[in-house]
Amino acid sequence: MTLIDLLSLLLLLGGGFFFLAGTLGLLRFPDAFSRLHALTKADNVGLGLVVVGLALQAESWSAAGKLLLIWLLVLYASANVASLIANRAIRRGIRPWTR
Repeated sequence: MTLIDLLSLLLLLGGGFFFLAGTLGLLRFPDAFSRLHALTKADNVGLGLVVVGLALQAESWSAAGKLLLIWLLVLYASANVASLIANRAIRRGIRPWTR
């Protein structure tokens, strides 16, 4: 196992950890706004780690660039979708959780 393989493995495992953390946040947090925050932040970081781990194993710069482009598009889409969901929740009268 080379150093690149080990680094890729660690990045992929780290990405999986962030995906798991986002899922736990989705299931455990009390309101829609904190759930959105946990899901978008953790999943974006997790996907970034997975993309970097896969890009290290890519056969060409073109393949690595496509992975990066996919990640950037997901970042853009998730930010917009989270904003739309939060705005809709506010319009429906859902208020943020307070203690």
